[in-house]
Amino acid sequence: MEFRFSDEQHLIRDSAAAFFSEVSSSTAVREAMASELGYDRTVWQRLCQELGCQAISIPEAYGGLGLGYVELAIVLEQMGRTLACSPFFATVCLAVPTLLLAADEPQKQRYLPAIAAGELTATLAYTGPQAARNGGQWGIESIGATCRPVAEGYQLEGCLRYVIDGHNADLLLIAARGELGVSLFALDADHPGIERRWLPGMDQTRRQGEIHLHQVIVPASQRLGSEGDAWPQLQQVIALAKVALAAEQLGVARRTLDMSVDYLQQREQFARPLAGFQALKHKAADMLLKCELTHAAVYYAACVAEQATPELEEAAAMAKATASDAAFFNAGSAIQLHGGVGFTWEYDVHLYFKRAKASELYLGNGAQQRELIARLLLD
Repeated sequence: MEFRFSDEQHLIRDSAAAFFSEVSSSTAVREAMASELGYDRTVWQRLCQELGCQAISIPEAYGGLGLGYVELAIVLEQMGRTLACSPFFATVCLAVPTLLLAADEPQKQRYLPAIAAGELTATLAYTGPQAARNGGQWGIESIGATCRPVAEGYQLEGCLRYVIDGHNADLLLIAARGELGVSLFALDADHPGIERRWLPGMDQTRRQGEIHLHQVIVPASQRLGSEGDAWPQLQQVIALAKVALAAEQLGVARRTLDMSVDYLQQREQFARPLAGFQALKHKAADMLLKCELTHAAVYYAACVAEQATPELEEAAAMAKATASDAAFFNAGSAIQLHGGVGFTWEYDVHLYFKRAKASELYLGNGAQQRELIARLLLD
């Protein structure tokens, strides 16, 4: 594996950094998170047309760029640095790999070119209300929606929660449990019988939705893959999503470190900058160490994801555990280093803290990831 960025990857990083610094300023983030949609459609279209990031992991055969997970991680790190509000994670990191792994060729031709062109947003919905029990369960036990064969195809019932952008995505990829196992279905958001709403949460910069299925009739042509065989594919999607989320958490960890160092250099006490005090230097050094460890774990996992090796689930869990701990530690430390103003509305540190905590819990926190690694090593 090559652990240094190529010239092309450096260019992607610099372009993404410049773009998100322009369109995802503090003012822009606050306006987006206060809107009904949760993001600015104009900014989303600019991202699609100017950078083409939504097509980064879609093969060229479907109108995408055909790049890998390292390039995707680079973009996500920059998005995490600015708390960019967009349907990018739901569409690119959840829906696209689900379609690539589970959909048949006609389904891929129907949906992937539209996503690559920026014409379609999508998300994956698989967790029910039980996902929040016992500290958060994100495996097969969290699937609560049900499906059963009927004359017209399938009937879906149930409630899905914690769905990223579930209240505004154009396409819903829904996992449901039947007699033969877990199946995946692709439904337009306005399909009859679907009711959805915004689910308020801690992190205002990333919206989650709740979806209710009321006797939803789905033709068999909308099923992704074979009936009852979707869990292995869904398991791989979850692992890929952990890698993507960890990359974003790395951006949060780095940005909160930078914000803290800038503040310590500007603020004075006893006629000297706070950055000159040894104890505060030690705290900043601990934050930097967290960033460097996370960087290694994230880009190793991205390389594993790119090469589709059997170690993906283990590498993804390692990256998610390291990144979750680093982002939350750095965001919490940033609040402490900012003193009394750290959690006031005027400063952005509290927004990063909320994103760090919400991202830590989504798909399992550090302790759950380490438990998964232990089980994988024992198998």
